[in-house]
Amino acid sequence: MNITAMLRKFDAYPKTLEDFRVKTFSGALVTIVSSIIMFSLFMSELKDYLTPSLDEELFVDTSRGSKLKINLDIIVPNIACDLLSLDAMDTTGEQHLQIDHNIYKRRLNLDGQPIEDPKKTDILDNQTVKKLANQTVTTTTEVICGSCYGAEDVELNITCCNTCTDVKQAYILKKWAFPDPSSIKQCAHSALHEINNAFTEGCQIYGYMEVNRVGGSFHISPGNSFSINHVHVHDVQPYASSQFNMTHKIRHLSFGVNIPGKTNPMDNTTVIAEEGAMMFQHYIKIVPTTYFRSDNAQLQTNQFSITRHSKKIMAFGGESGMPGIFFSYELSPLMVKYTEKQKSFGHFATNVCAIIGGVFTVAGFIDTLLYHSVRAIQKKQELGKFS
Repeated sequence: MNITAMLRKFDAYPKTLEDFRVKTFSGALVTIVSSIIMFSLFMSELKDYLTPSLDEELFVDTSRGSKLKINLDIIVPNIACDLLSLDAMDTTGEQHLQIDHNIYKRRLNLDGQPIEDPKKTDILDNQTVKKLANQTVTTTTEVICGSCYGAEDVELNITCCNTCTDVKQAYILKKWAFPDPSSIKQCAHSALHEINNAFTEGCQIYGYMEVNRVGGSFHISPGNSFSINHVHVHDVQPYASSQFNMTHKIRHLSFGVNIPGKTNPMDNTTVIAEEGAMMFQHYIKIVPTTYFRSDNAQLQTNQFSITRHSKKIMAFGGESGMPGIFFSYELSPLMVKYTEKQKSFGHFATNVCAIIGGVFTVAGFIDTLLYHSVRAIQKKQELGKFS
């Protein structure tokens, strides 16, 4: 016996002669259906293999010195941009120092369509106040020296106020409440424009700001904001609190960069003020997150959860607070780390073999059952026993 004849004994797949093979219609249907199932399961397994798996770890956050980036895009549809201000402060009540920001305001009509190009806006902080205090207020080339309406101060270099901005800065340095703009000559024209457009326009505030990595808050409220003896104040003259409808839409709010699988629970959220002037408070718990990609790149970001609360405001300056959209955030001491890992090819090959072999075997059982069932029925029909 030669080697070829010996090897034939180990053939686990003996073949039948072509003349003894029977091909049936039911067998063709089973073959087509089973092939579709095998192909679908194979593509699903291939997609799962090409998608890296994520390992999740939780540990104490020991990182230091990094900045917290806040991305926001908020629309207030019923209040003009001139009446809204964005302020940020930390947990002690002091304004943030050294805020890096890129915040813009865009005027909108009542239908939400842009009226003009967005303009960059400022955020009130102690650094800005210090710069104002240290700068020298110079007069223009005109001989006339505009009045500062009682805010003149030689020590603070406040002598002349020829523009509305000069008067506002002088009052901020003196830590005084700003009077009715219509009563100030330099502000009369702009005050008339603001009054006419106060509630006939909307405003979109968007961009980002980078603050120190500590707990804090930021808010959007009507009125000019300034600080008096470490107390944050908004001047809304000549309006009443009941006139401000703080209905708003949060198109986007996130902390840090976006990573795969990260969700922002506040995106595309519309909050309606159902009781006139209302104060909306959003309490945010930030969880620092590190994402290691399969190419060894590292991404630092943050996830967060949020709790909402709202209340009706009776009057400005009282214990009830003031109308506005307030966001208070604190950082969790724990950090989540996600690590991308490529899946094993051996595991993929095993699953593919299991899919093909399993479907083929089950299809064979079904085909055999159908074949013998049809043969039995046909045999009974031939013998006249089938009714």
